[in-house]
Amino acid sequence: MATVKKIWNVVSTALVVIMVLCAVFLMGSRLLGFQCYTVISGSMQPKYMVGDLLYVKEVDVNSIAVGDDITFILNEDLVIATHQVVRVDAANQRFYTKGLANEIEDQDPVHFNNVIGVPQFSIPKLGYVSEFVQNPPGMYITIGIGILLILAIFLPDMLGKKKNEDEDEAVAAVKTEIDATTEENERLKAEIERLKAETHFSSGEMSQLSSVKKEDKSEN
Repeated sequence: MATVKKIWNVVSTALVVIMVLCAVFLMGSRLLGFQCYTVISGSMQPKYMVGDLLYVKEVDVNSIAVGDDITFILNEDLVIATHQVVRVDAANQRFYTKGLANEIEDQDPVHFNNVIGVPQFSIPKLGYVSEFVQNPPGMYITIGIGILLILAIFLPDMLGKKKNEDEDEAVAAVKTEIDATTEENERLKAEIERLKAETHFSSGEMSQLSSVKKEDKSEN
């Protein structure tokens, strides 16, 4: 039983660590100024593969040059894309882009205002995890697993502590009962001794009275 508990503690701790690391990579990165996007097409293969998670950081658009990758708003439906800059039209504030796996340039140029940022790095396949935990039903499953892991880690200790407290209370109750019984025994013992003393005293008085009566008879 102890071995099973030890193994479970190791497994549950490892799962918690994995979840915390995923949370750091997915959420904590935003505190550092990154925005995360999942690669959903193969247009930038082999540099960015489908399912990779891109960490994009906002930069000054004037610093972007030919050969840089940019993440931008593709159309009015707010679809996000990441392609490489092949030409810059600074006068009209336009970037002309192309996917590494595509043979021709993108049909529409990217206005400077539609640029979100420049990818700084990517983590392979983490995008699948990101999509899963941020959208139903994966979001609810993840929350449920998190709650179950927390209960699995802390509940046994809480139950063990409660059990120990109950055992301590039971021991204290028995001790109190024993002390009360001992005290009652001592009281009864003292009462018996008192009664013995009184009985002995009464017997002495009776003997004395008998002697007095005998003496009275003798005088008569």
